[in-house]
Amino acid sequence: MSQQPDLAAENAALRGRVEALAAELGALEAELAVLRGQIAWLKKQLFGSKSERLDSAQMLLKLEQLESLAARLEQAKSQTVTYERTSAPKEKRPLAAETFAKLPVKETIVIEPDEVKAQPQAYERISEEKTFEIDVIPPVLFKREIIRPKYRRKEDPTQPPLLAPAPPRAVNGGHASAGLLAWVALSKYTDHLPLYRLEQMSERWGARLPRQSMADWIGITAQWLEPVYKHMRQELLGGGYVQADETPVKFIDPDKPKGAAHQGYLWVIHRPGSDVVFDWRLSRRHGEAITLLGENYEGILHTDGYEAYASYAKTRPKVTWLCCWAHTRRGFHEALESAPREARVALRLIGRLYAWERHWDERGIKDAGKRSELRKTHFERHLKWLHTLAQHWRTKVPPKMPLAEACDYLLDHWKPLCAHLEHGQTRLDTNSIENAIRPSAIGKKNWLFVGHPEAGQRSAIIYSIVVSCKRHGIDAHSYLRDVLTRLPAMSNQEDMGALTPARWKAAQPKQAVPVL
Repeated sequence: MSQQPDLAAENAALRGRVEALAAELGALEAELAVLRGQIAWLKKQLFGSKSERLDSAQMLLKLEQLESLAARLEQAKSQTVTYERTSAPKEKRPLAAETFAKLPVKETIVIEPDEVKAQPQAYERISEEKTFEIDVIPPVLFKREIIRPKYRRKEDPTQPPLLAPAPPRAVNGGHASAGLLAWVALSKYTDHLPLYRLEQMSERWGARLPRQSMADWIGITAQWLEPVYKHMRQELLGGGYVQADETPVKFIDPDKPKGAAHQGYLWVIHRPGSDVVFDWRLSRRHGEAITLLGENYEGILHTDGYEAYASYAKTRPKVTWLCCWAHTRRGFHEALESAPREARVALRLIGRLYAWERHWDERGIKDAGKRSELRKTHFERHLKWLHTLAQHWRTKVPPKMPLAEACDYLLDHWKPLCAHLEHGQTRLDTNSIENAIRPSAIGKKNWLFVGHPEAGQRSAIIYSIVVSCKRHGIDAHSYLRDVLTRLPAMSNQEDMGALTPARWKAAQPKQAVPVL
């Protein structure tokens, strides 16, 4: 009888020990899952193709630390995986005749047989074999002489001579034409060439263009385009729907220690299908959203989840803040490795929203009211499931897991995400503004930084013009050459809005379509 209490106590102790080990094992498994997710994310950042990566040395150090921790937590048995690789179908290369169909024919060479040359009267032409080759004319600098004859009156030679006024030009008293200014601006902001490289290349064109002169021309170009830029911004903010984003750009501040680069930002606003407006700021603080959008903006503000935009909308009842579904989807995509089943379900539900949008686009449904009704009808069930599942998953996974972070983003921004149901004129995501930002991301990889804080706004103005030209399908060089020729002769009272890329394109004569 005395042994029974001892056995009961021993069993209770064993149960407590088992429960403690089970709890410790659960904690280790949760920590291992978090570490696996972090390792997968770091590998993606290190070896992926993102334009903005973390410092490689820091990432490698962090990766080694996480991998060593994971190795101590789990000693997995090695296994051999066999699979069959199916070769992807090769893309069919387009024919040369299709690739170069729009190129003009500058030169035609006819090659006659020697026999025909010797006796042309003995032969008659019945057909021909035609082929072609592609050639290139390198850039060539040339001078355009401007002659203004002087005259004097024969009857009264004492009167002052007559001389036609010099035509107004973008560079007053200089030698750079509107076409050259356009070429230099596009070489830097579209072809992403640093000015020192342009200086080296210009020697092959016939004369060396000094780098400092080209820097001055960039400033002059931005100065002439600024009234057009301001009109683009005004029209955009008056449209009642804008998307906004920002991207970092390094700059050199002469007032700070020499050689140190500092972080500036290009803030961007646009509306899908409209002009794009960049704005230079020295920081990303919340107050910059006010200077970007102004105090009195009214309408829809569509952005990612950055709280600066939420704060702006919160204090302005006439502003409706909408969030981006692509950023929401990205969180679940990053959770695929650590929580594949749950992430696939979320991605499938979000994918249904995009499938409906594509269907309505194909049907040409653009009316905002009709689109809003369709979204309310077809999105409601998928959104309800997504919200319910996110709440359930959030209680089941540790806070640092990628799935938990994706659910937190979704739930924290649920109201601005669902606001798309009330506003049919919006797109579900801000991918189009990220595409507009891409040229600046490519450019800063080549010219690395902006040389002076004041040069940031000049870059913003020119980027606004060239990116808007690309969006509207305009040849940016033709546009800039024409606008930089016309602006010096215009007064402040004339309509600068006629020179915005969208209205400039509308004013161009339609090319006649040949009748076949």
